[in-house]
Amino acid sequence: MMKKIKARALSLLSDGTVKRVLGWETGETAWDWSPALFETEKEMDSFVYGVYAGANLSKYCLKMGKMDGKTLVILKPCDTLSFRQLLHEHRLERDAFYIIGAGCTGMQDENSLLMKCAACKSKNFAVYDEIIDTEEAKQPTGTKNRMEDVEKLEQMTAEERFAFWQGELSRCIRCNACRNVCPACSCIKCVFDNPSSGVQSKAPVTDFEENMFHIIRAYHVAGRCTDCGECSRVCPQHIPLHLLNRKFIKDMNELYGEYQAGRSDDERTPLTSYTMEDAEPGIVHERGRG
Repeated sequence: MMKKIKARALSLLSDGTVKRVLGWETGETAWDWSPALFETEKEMDSFVYGVYAGANLSKYCLKMGKMDGKTLVILKPCDTLSFRQLLHEHRLERDAFYIIGAGCTGMQDENSLLMKCAACKSKNFAVYDEIIDTEEAKQPTGTKNRMEDVEKLEQMTAEERFAFWQGELSRCIRCNACRNVCPACSCIKCVFDNPSSGVQSKAPVTDFEENMFHIIRAYHVAGRCTDCGECSRVCPQHIPLHLLNRKFIKDMNELYGEYQAGRSDDERTPLTSYTMEDAEPGIVHERGRG
């Protein structure tokens, strides 16, 4: 599949359809593949695609969209949800991109299948100009219940959950990798970069600050998170940040109906729409105590 994608990218680059290609290149180790921009045929020599192309390239499109000419971007099925959500929020212009939907057999890190692939949401492409796929890549990758770990947390007492997150978030070094890689974190200037906010310091000063950064970030992406798992994938401290987002997703699905961010251009999010069937505040309150 990589040869077909590379050949097609070179063709589109050489005939002027696109001015650049957003893809992956190898890093210091065999499994360390990083997002990369290619602007010439020579640069494309280092282009790769395969089981270590786990990075979601949608966030990088925010910068590419401001450049002259079209950018060719390679998107896996789950990545297209993030791209389409950014289109829905008017963060990207569709005409600025040529999208090759790349089939995926499941992405890996050094040792195992990536968390998002173990609970694969779909092999369908939400947006594309053309698809390069194989029959093998169309088969389900992982069948794990993606809410399994959230359900385990829900079985804990409030005190146990607090202790769990206190232990996890205490390792945060405020490198901002989670925020910087998250497609839903698309603000030009983050509230946490405001010198008047009192939380601009890199490393948390207090327990309150280390909790507030991640909880507020989770609230900001609620209803818009496509559950791509990039926040957990890039965290150098291996904090399971995706569990915060999945908790919100699970609650919204149960209270307002099944919803997948990025699935549709005209579908409103559960938190920005209203129906007569919406759960009443008292119901939500009682449910939270249970």
